[in-house]
Amino acid sequence: MVELVLNVLLVLASVLLVVLILLHRGKGGGLSSMFGGAVSSQLSGSSVVEKNLNRLTVFTGFVWAICIVTLGILLKV
Repeated sequence: MVELVLNVLLVLASVLLVVLILLHRGKGGGLSSMFGGAVSSQLSGSSVVEKNLNRLTVFTGFVWAICIVTLGILLKV
């Protein structure tokens, strides 16, 4: 039962991670500019949307890594 939950969470985290990475702005702009990424803050170089996108991507990456490690431990035993 735990393996099934982890597998589902891993698939969801993988898909979400791909989408979030594609939303990041590259050298010439990106999909994040469609959602207000072009409006930048006066004090820093990146916008609030870009910062939140970075945080969400890192959090999703941690969830993905934890799922991978936990599944590896469970399947090794």
